[in-house]
Amino acid sequence: MDDSASDSAAAHPDQPDYPQHWEADILLRDGGTARIRPITPGDAGRLVEFYGQVSEQSKYFRFFAPYPRLSDKDVRRFTHHDFVNRVGLAVVVRDRFIATVRYDRIDGEGRPCDTGTDAEVAFLVQDAHQGRGVASALLEHIAAVAQERGIRRFQAEVLPENRKMVKVFTDAGYTQHRSFADGVVHLEFDLEQTDRSLAVMRAREHRAEARSVQRLLTPRSVAVIGVSRNPQTVGRAILRDLLGGFAHEPAETARTVYAVNRNAPEGTELDGIPVHRSLLDIPGPVDLAVVTVPEGAVPAAVAECGAHGVQGLVVVTAGYAETGPEGRDRQRALVRQARAAGMRVIGPNAFGLINTDPDHPLNASLAPHLPDRGGFGIFCQSGAIGVALLEAAHKRGLGVSSFASVGNRSDVSGNDFLQYWAEDEATEVVLLYLESFGNPRKFTRIARRLAAVKPVVVVKGARHTGSLPPGHAVPATATGLRDATVDALFEQAGVTRVATITELYDTGELLAQQPLPPGDRVAVVGNSDSLGLLTYDACLSAGLRPRTPVDLTTAATGENFRIALDTALTDPAVDAVIAVAIPPIGTSAHAFMGGRLTGPDDPEMGSDDPEIAGALLEAGVRARESGKPLLLAHLALTDLPLRLREGGIPAYAAPERAVRALAHAVHYSQWRRRTAEAEETARVPELDRIDEPAARALVEAALNTRAAVAARTQPGGARITLPDAEARALLDSYGIDVSPTLPAPGEETAVRAAEALGYPVALKATAPHLRHRPDLGSVRLDLTGETGLRRAHRELDALLGGAAQAELVVQRLAPRGVDTVIGATVDPAVGAILSFGLAGAPAELLGDVAHRLVPATDQDAASLIREVRAAPLLFGWRGAESVDTAALEELLLRVSQLVDDVPEIASVDLEPVVVAPHGLAILGARVRIAPLPVRSDLGPRAMSTL
Repeated sequence: MDDSASDSAAAHPDQPDYPQHWEADILLRDGGTARIRPITPGDAGRLVEFYGQVSEQSKYFRFFAPYPRLSDKDVRRFTHHDFVNRVGLAVVVRDRFIATVRYDRIDGEGRPCDTGTDAEVAFLVQDAHQGRGVASALLEHIAAVAQERGIRRFQAEVLPENRKMVKVFTDAGYTQHRSFADGVVHLEFDLEQTDRSLAVMRAREHRAEARSVQRLLTPRSVAVIGVSRNPQTVGRAILRDLLGGFAHEPAETARTVYAVNRNAPEGTELDGIPVHRSLLDIPGPVDLAVVTVPEGAVPAAVAECGAHGVQGLVVVTAGYAETGPEGRDRQRALVRQARAAGMRVIGPNAFGLINTDPDHPLNASLAPHLPDRGGFGIFCQSGAIGVALLEAAHKRGLGVSSFASVGNRSDVSGNDFLQYWAEDEATEVVLLYLESFGNPRKFTRIARRLAAVKPVVVVKGARHTGSLPPGHAVPATATGLRDATVDALFEQAGVTRVATITELYDTGELLAQQPLPPGDRVAVVGNSDSLGLLTYDACLSAGLRPRTPVDLTTAATGENFRIALDTALTDPAVDAVIAVAIPPIGTSAHAFMGGRLTGPDDPEMGSDDPEIAGALLEAGVRARESGKPLLLAHLALTDLPLRLREGGIPAYAAPERAVRALAHAVHYSQWRRRTAEAEETARVPELDRIDEPAARALVEAALNTRAAVAARTQPGGARITLPDAEARALLDSYGIDVSPTLPAPGEETAVRAAEALGYPVALKATAPHLRHRPDLGSVRLDLTGETGLRRAHRELDALLGGAAQAELVVQRLAPRGVDTVIGATVDPAVGAILSFGLAGAPAELLGDVAHRLVPATDQDAASLIREVRAAPLLFGWRGAESVDTAALEELLLRVSQLVDDVPEIASVDLEPVVVAPHGLAILGARVRIAPLPVRSDLGPRAMSTL
């Protein structure tokens, strides 16, 4: 039985109350893995063995007295729990305990009880594993368990000499009280998470995940399992690639490569490396194992790796989740087995890992050569795309810091590499090819922190719902992410999204080699009027502000370029410069021979002019000094781009490519500045008329109605649409006033309704199939008296098949203004998203809607209404009076706070919201609620189990 199997047997006893959901894989401070699970009676032997390996000092710190061994009574006490008032958790590696924690519920006098909200907590960590962050992880999990069981506060007594444990408690970030009496430090701390405790937890998560990737990229020794005599096999190819990569490192730091094939005859050597029949036969440590054996042999290979103390696996073998449900089960078993032995997994179905660090070169991949050293960190999920990315970098002369193509992404993910690249000084720009998200909330959080200091550029494949590649480990909540949601996620995180691999490198090269543009004002300088105009037009289309191109004519010399570029770069009204260049045009007869317009064989008619190259290289130096990017757009030039590469000046073979790259750089630079300013000035305002308890009571009551309970059993989930009156009351509790409507099933009721509301009024249909469809003639406005109202009622009654079927209502007429739409929708994978757009079919057809993640700040609300393409209508377009955008921004903030405070709200739709020069009116509202979703990103640290 392997480690994972035996641990699983102990962790799943026949106890009907066993809380399996408390089990979790965790990542420790040094990058190793472990499993946390409840302690059961079947763990008696493990507990005794564990205690025997704890030092006498640690035992003294735990029991405040010499305690050399556990009695039978102790063993029973520490292994028998009711999982409510007495709970014990253990950290397990290779089926052995390395740490334990226990809480006992107590009353106000410190005595055991069944009803109190306090508990006494105590830890014990094996000395060999102290300093790995084990106790900190245990504290997070035991605190979450205690809260689930109604405990609100922990108490702990610690000897003053036990500084490590005191530090565990004090560094956790909880609100705590500390006292000292009778030679013991008494600690009390509330279990409610604070901003500080959440920040501490995420900082620890960041360090652990970054360290785990670093361990994978810098192994001291590597074994290839599945090496064959056939030089065309995958295992043999990876062995050669590893040896080729290690050949680049200094002799004093040379590392070891091992080959493994269970069928190899004794004494076999391949590529000069002895072949071992088992990993266990290798005399020295192995840090990384590359697994290339057939799928059926993988579990045995992984078991050997765990027994030998391997730290990480690159599983190239296919035949897992990409093959269907049975393959997914095999993939989950692989990950469980590896983590139980303290190992992380790249793959399965992986292309491999590359590190170009000269002190730790590694090519554990199917790439035949180690890429040049450089500043690009590259991550992808597809092996084929990985090949394309490496080949594109090579052709462009761009260097790589590290590379990962992780296949099915069962364990190590893009989030882990983002954590590593945030710390890696060699990585300057991050390039990602993503097809799916395992944890979108976490990606947003990590990418936002990274993008604040380093550009992150992404190609997102599988843009359309339903095209998720087979084999990807994705939670059900993330399979249907709308592309608009992904755009909002990227925008908020500062991630630059591009459409193609070519655009990925076009943008990445500019961001890596040139300063960030301080603004969007662009100078265009060159020797072709036509190419300059194409560049100018492309700038306008990309939202940049180009100046009129400076045409130096085709006869321009290097000196002409030098003067023009210097003028542009020193102009305070210019933020970026695009040089445009074409080859000199031949004029003599021989230049046209063979159908050529240029004369490549004539030294005076080469494809470029070295003087122009010199002028551009000199300008590149000045551009960096002035903090303005310089790039080249050219046609039909071959030598000039190569010359400019030496000076770090990006060259693009089409003006559109150059402009797209620059536009991305401008947008990213603006995001960096906004984010930096927002940290100082942005805030979530304190609004009046906020009654959170009332809102929560309304939602709770609505969820407990018979109709709501019945809806939970229906296909598609349990979202319940609130009746209009309840929706208005809920919105009113957050200061969101919806204009009242009164039913008008007949003429007389319509007249009475209008008299109650006051003229002028509107008469409109509210049936679901007619709601927000004025194009069907379902609305009559400006009804100033009874006669007009009666006539309108008869017209709609006849047009829409009856007033009752159309659900006619009367509403007081709103002031004239601009019709807008405000919404908030909770995406289970990402969270609440605030949306804004103008009402009407054109905006809907064009998708002219802007999004922000909740909670929104005042700056988010201001930018949201200005982001839509139709925004000029709000600010006095064509001489119209500007509307009250301040009132609109306040309404957005109220909606944001409502869905953030009351997570049971699934969606809010306000349509139309008529924004007038003074004030606004909400004419329609719909609210849907659902039972509280689980927020996995707020709980204790745990690795994905997809």
